[in-house]
Amino acid sequence: MSWTPTLGAGPLTTNPDVLETVIVPRARDIGGFEVRRALPAPGRRMVGPFVFFDQIGPAEFLTGQGIDVRPHPHIGLGTVTYLFNGHFQHRDSLGTNQVITPGAVNWMVAGRGVTHSERTRPEARRAPHDLFGVQTWVALPESHEDSAPSFEHHGAQALPLLRDRGVTARLVLGQAWGERAPARVHGALFQADVVLKPGALIPLPDDHEDRGVHVLQGAIDVAGDRFEAGRMMVFRPGDAITLQAGPEGARLIVLGGDTLNGPRHIWW
Repeated sequence: MSWTPTLGAGPLTTNPDVLETVIVPRARDIGGFEVRRALPAPGRRMVGPFVFFDQIGPAEFLTGQGIDVRPHPHIGLGTVTYLFNGHFQHRDSLGTNQVITPGAVNWMVAGRGVTHSERTRPEARRAPHDLFGVQTWVALPESHEDSAPSFEHHGAQALPLLRDRGVTARLVLGQAWGERAPARVHGALFQADVVLKPGALIPLPDDHEDRGVHVLQGAIDVAGDRFEAGRMMVFRPGDAITLQAGPEGARLIVLGGDTLNGPRHIWW
């Protein structure tokens, strides 16, 4: 799916007051493989309903190597796996056995409880291979925390794709820029994969209370500063925000949504 709207990007945002915090992800081992964890952070436990953000790679594996995230449980949330390079094999206690490829989305709603694993496929281990992606977790509204678990897979062609004046954005989850991703979600939220050519401008969706941007590659200019890869910016609610790519362009994950309707216990 694709669309070519006029994004209505205004001038680059230079007011530093729009920036609430900058998060430097921490390294975390997930079983023989290190990820960069931006959420939860000491100063910001969540962005909207997003309570977890891991950047996976970019990494290169030798023949015989791979990822082995063994079976483990989840409750009360939804998990989003999204890859730029490489493959994962997802299995869960619902009977799902799904390979995820770049540009597709795996959306697993744990609800009252589900167990799953994610591993590199045996055939991929027969040669050197790359892996690059992100995994996010979304806290469910209290009214859906004990709902029945479910799993959805949507291929890259099913996700709304925006191409406009140096911007390519794939809407991974939720609703933004007037479009809606196919995965069934509860509450107001969005997550998008955004690629910007050098100097390209993109406005953040202004209909969500919390908004954050994680720089995967390149750099962006906003609030009078340049932010390189490996930084997550969280913005103050209610302000109009326009980002601009640096001289080498940028790749971003943009996400956010309404704040949660009550406290959550976060321990990971």
